[in-house]
Amino acid sequence: MIDALKCLVTVVELGSLSRAAVQLEMAVSSVSRKIDALEEDLGARLLLRSSRQLIVTDAGERFLPRARNILAELAEGRSAVQELDTEPRGLLTVTAPAAFGRLHVAPAIASFLQRHPMIEVDLHVSDDVVDLSARRVDVAVRAGVLPASDLVATRLAGMNRVVSASPAYLERHGWPKSPEDLLNHECLTVNGRVPPRGWWRFEGVNGYQPLPVKGRLRCDDTDSLLHAAISGAGIVHLANWLASDAIVAGQLVPVFPMLPVERDTASVRLDPNEPAIHAVHMPGRSNQAKSQLLIRHLKEYFGSPPYWDAAMEAAGAGERRAP
Repeated sequence: MIDALKCLVTVVELGSLSRAAVQLEMAVSSVSRKIDALEEDLGARLLLRSSRQLIVTDAGERFLPRARNILAELAEGRSAVQELDTEPRGLLTVTAPAAFGRLHVAPAIASFLQRHPMIEVDLHVSDDVVDLSARRVDVAVRAGVLPASDLVATRLAGMNRVVSASPAYLERHGWPKSPEDLLNHECLTVNGRVPPRGWWRFEGVNGYQPLPVKGRLRCDDTDSLLHAAISGAGIVHLANWLASDAIVAGQLVPVFPMLPVERDTASVRLDPNEPAIHAVHMPGRSNQAKSQLLIRHLKEYFGSPPYWDAAMEAAGAGERRAP
């Protein structure tokens, strides 16, 4: 039946049995027999054929669109099945925040490229929020609170903030017993841009408004604040994914008890106003299958709980208290 449909559509498109036979690499008699068999099966004449002309009958005009649709659906189905056995290939353009991109996205993409050797990735790390359509970005990793948009978002991990300081700083200046005590300490703060959400905010303290902490060092780059804190310049309030390595290494110590580690992202109540790590992409893009492949890999690579939280818990960081 499928061969007969191909013969019918090709004969009509080319307007000739002989030209259709050449394209289909069949004998003219074979093409004619297949169309005869199709007409017999349908009980209707589809073509009026003579040595000089070929006319599509009314029945043929009504049947042709359906024949074309059947062949198109078959081709799409065949492609879908073949993709299951075909190594994904091509270019993906990805953006990520600067610090998170360097620390966590770049290693995850390196792992992704090892798994999929036919894929290429253009990774752009910047704290600028880019327009995915204008920049032709396939996947954007974003940290914080997502604004309302038409983008498809996948939550990769939660975000907590950790108040921490170097052991040397705490030895010299003492250990804050409560968030209010931070007002009497050197606190490393953001300068030159809107502070990150949750910056110096604590449940049940100051109406959950930022504490007016002060310090002699202000910087517009949180990675620099991290290294300043490690050097003993003061107390810092950083995202868990940024402070984790220094805490595990003992270079920084959590000042207050840390929030519980997420056990299962699927079981966490998802509040759109709470900061988190998301991957976003535009619906309907041609690279959507590869984009979803990368997003699944990022989610798997980060883990649940994310590996930075698991590392801090394994190091016992969450159990530390003031002496």
